[in-house]
Formats: sequence, structure tokens, C-alpha cells
Amino acid sequence: MGMSYAYGTPDDAESIATIHRALDLGVTMLDTAEIYGPYVNEELVGRAIKGRRDKVVVATKFGFRLGGNGVSGVDGTPANAKQVADESLRRLGIDVIDLYYQHRRDPAVPIEETVGAMKELVEAGKVRYLGLSEVGPETLSRANAVNPISALQSEFSLWERGVEARVLPVLRELGIGFVPYSPLGRGFLTGAFANSGELEPGDWRRTVPRFDQANAADNARIVSVVKRVAGKHDATPAQIALAWVLAKGNDVVPIPGTKRRTYLEENLGAERVRLDAADMLDLDGVAALASGARYAAEFMTLIET
Repeated sequence: MGMSYAYGTPDDAESIATIHRALDLGVTMLDTAEIYGPYVNEELVGRAIKGRRDKVVVATKFGFRLGGNGVSGVDGTPANAKQVADESLRRLGIDVIDLYYQHRRDPAVPIEETVGAMKELVEAGKVRYLGLSEVGPETLSRANAVNPISALQSEFSLWERGVEARVLPVLRELGIGFVPYSPLGRGFLTGAFANSGELEPGDWRRTVPRFDQANAADNARIVSVVKRVAGKHDATPAQIALAWVLAKGNDVVPIPGTKRRTYLEENLGAERVRLDAADMLDLDGVAALASGARYAAEFMTLIET
């Protein structure tokens, strides 16, 4: 997402170089969506994987209603699910989408209807596997009864643990993989910036309550714990934050976003970090320190808890 949207000024050349480096280093999944840009991120990914399609699982998403002023709501209608799939295939320059997510559930459309249309895309050979994002256990179970759901993508990190109590147990009961997005807390957990005032004008994170000056000052307590554990392991805060997510299970596949090769390589270094029981105890406790909502109010209404 950050290569085309939301997180500062895009640099397509560096973004494509970063994707190529990721593939060279053994990264096998790229996650995009029609809304990223909108549209241009899928085109970017398409250019980057040309000639290397067999090396990567391509995941993309539909589900927002887009207008001249950006997002104007959600659209989980069967017609939109099918139309966006065709458009995404064209933009990505591929014959089949490996993993197709509904980006946010549409409360006006029964999940059975949406997933039914997605199932038809599987049957037509346009999509291989289906996913959902930011839905609760009841929706997961209803959707999985229509067609097997392969992945749930929801926010999960040291400071966002909302899925643990009720969602993760259902995922494991149904055999659904978990794909945490924003495992680095949209960059905050790395210690790269202290509050939203340090971000570029136009950076979407300036709208996030958790990053405003008052909340960020409280959330700095979380970063201090991460830095302390990082010092013990001769690692960076980003590597510790990712190592904690990875330690939650082999069915947990985080997708840290980055626009630069340097940060890509830093993130991949998390594989080498082995957190002990004391580390996990310290890190498990920091979510209780989190201050502020993770989205502005209008976006929180699109998330099932």
C-alpha cells in the first residue's frame, strides 16, 4: 500500500526494486488492493512481477465504493466482486488472482451473497483462494460454510490485539490462516517518528488518533519496551515487533509494508530473532499501554469486533 498511497511521496523505481529484491530473498506473497492509489498499486505490482509470476502469490482486494473524492462507502454486491476481479486481473497483468479478499464487509449485503459470487470466480478459474478482512467470528463461520476461506487479514501487532480472544480460536478451528497487517504499528513501533507532526503533509497517518501528540506521548512507553528487548538481542525495534508476531504461530503470516530495500532487508532479519519467555511476557504486556483509536471514527465503523 505504502508504495502508492497513504504514506508519503511514491517512488515507483525504488518500489519495483524493492519488490524484485524481496523476490530474490525468498519473499513469496505480495499484497495489494484496488483501493491503493486507487488502482495504481496493482499496476505497479503487475510491472514488478512481469516475467516472475511463478515466484509469487498475488493477493488483492475489493469491497470499497470509489468515487471522484475517494472512498464513498463499501460495496459487497456480487456484481462488484466480479467486476473488480476482472479489472484487477487486467491491471496486474495476470491470468488468475491467487488470493482474493473482501476488503471490508458490507453490512447491507449478506455475507453468503458476497462469498457466493467470489466462489463463482473460483469456479471460473479467475481466483484460486478466498479471504476476508476485519470480520468477526460469526461472519467467518457463515462465509466458510459457503466456500472455504483461506485467510483472514486483520490488524494485529504489539499494540493491537483485538483478534486474539474470539477470532483467532475460530480461525484455528476452521483451518483459516491469519495475515496480520500493520504488524509494525504503521511504523510507530519502529521508533521512526514520535508523533504525526513528524510525518509528511498529506500522510494518511496524520488522521489516526493513536498518532496525535497526546496519544503518541503515551504510546512512546510501548516503544521504550520494544527498544529494551531489541538491545538485548542486538536487533532493531522493527525486528522485535515482527519476531513477536511470528512467534504467535506458523499460521500467522505478517505483511510488513515497506517502500525501500533497506527496510525490507531489516524486516527480513526478524526471522533470526528468537524471543525467550521473559521477552514474550514483557512484550505481551505493552498492548495495555496503547492510547487512542487505531482509525478515525468513520473507518472504525467498518470493522467487526
